[in-house]
Amino acid sequence: MELTLLGTGAPEGLPRPDCPCAVCASARGTGARAATALLVDDALLLDLTPGALFAAARAGRSVTAVRQVLLTHPHDGPAMELPASLPPAGRVPDGQELTLISGHRVRAVAMDAPGTGYEVTSPAGERLLYLPPGGAPAGLADRADRPADPYDTVVCDVVGRPDAVARLRAVGAVTAATEVIAVHLDHDAPPGDQLDLRLAAGGARAVPDGTTLPVGEYRAVPGMPRRTLVTGGARSGKSLEAERRLETFPEVVYVATGGRREGDAEWAARIGLHRERRPAVWRTEETCELVELLEADGPPLLIDCLSLWLTDAMDRSDAWDEALWAAGGRDRLRARVADLVRAVRGTRRTVVAVTNEAGSGVVPATPSGRRFRDELGRLNAAFAAECEQVLLVVAGLPVVLRG
Repeated sequence: MELTLLGTGAPEGLPRPDCPCAVCASARGTGARAATALLVDDALLLDLTPGALFAAARAGRSVTAVRQVLLTHPHDGPAMELPASLPPAGRVPDGQELTLISGHRVRAVAMDAPGTGYEVTSPAGERLLYLPPGGAPAGLADRADRPADPYDTVVCDVVGRPDAVARLRAVGAVTAATEVIAVHLDHDAPPGDQLDLRLAAGGARAVPDGTTLPVGEYRAVPGMPRRTLVTGGARSGKSLEAERRLETFPEVVYVATGGRREGDAEWAARIGLHRERRPAVWRTEETCELVELLEADGPPLLIDCLSLWLTDAMDRSDAWDEALWAAGGRDRLRARVADLVRAVRGTRRTVVAVTNEAGSGVVPATPSGRRFRDELGRLNAAFAAECEQVLLVVAGLPVVLRG
């Protein structure tokens, strides 16, 4: 089965008409995207959009053999004239199946937002799932008709609804061998390399308009980095970047090393904001016992953050006092850090850790402050050495240092 993406953008396209934002201003050339529409084996058109016929011609495809046009979401805006060569556009009721003259079987998948998803099975058995913008499968875990086998290709709104991929992973409909293509891309998605970086963290990718992909053909799917360190300054966006890297996973353990601070309203507000933006299915553990978590099997870990872990480790090692530091505090702290680094090296879990970049600002005024800065630099370097990917976040933008 061959899939041609006639467009990969949001319903209004990218750039949006008359939008002055930076993403729209930079969406030129291959970065420009028409509204998403899919042509399957020149026989099935999923979503009829303006310019679909010309897009097919530019991609070297023809729509003259199209036998069915299906819509996935409400198409707002001015009425669009149906080309004479195409059959009328329609929808399949949720849960029902349609068989085309070409031999393709199309089953409608219920969504949790307005629209319909379509599961397409070719005569040879290849399986494609296409979801509308802003939609994720509804009640997938409880449905008796959920997919028994993984899809070969999933095309969906990865940026807007990463939880759709997480839900599909949770029931085995998306595996490491499934090709996940991001579409319905709008100006809330980062441009260029930044988009590629975010999608790759979730095992997905974006392609230019007009790309033709074989569905079901073996392809080496790029592996997601298993250990990632995200560093940056205060309020740089490093925690948000770390969370985004795991938002397509069905289960995540969020390890909060800061714990609770009774009576500290500001700290409670910070923790509350973090919790609100995390998926509800993520589980939180407030602990600094990272070695035990890293050595155990389980879902991915998001550790936020190493700076607070180091504060706890220095407390336990008597590392703040000059005399106690010289009398064994240094050795106790270095041993604790070495245990953590060994656990990171040997872990089988997916890990994303957050830390602070503390060595680029004002030199601390106290000996204990300078010691913390120095030890955090050593910890960051040792932890980074065990990670496949290291990111530095500056003004909300991730810069790849490794991977």
